[in-house]
Amino acid sequence: MRDNLTVETIPLRIEGREVKKLRNKETASVKVVWGGPAGENATWELE
Repeated sequence: MRDNLTVETIPLRIEGREVKKLRNKETASVKVVWGGPAGENATWELE
C-alpha cells in the first residue's frame, strides 16, 4: 500500500462479458478478476 492509500493491481482474467441494450444504445461491461499484493483481503468503500 502506498502513502496515499492506493494499491497497484493487475488483471488476472476476464470472468464474463455482457452487453446491455437500452433503447438504441448498447453498453458493454466486463467482469475482471484482479490480483496483486492486496489479494482477497481488500475492502472497498464509497465515501
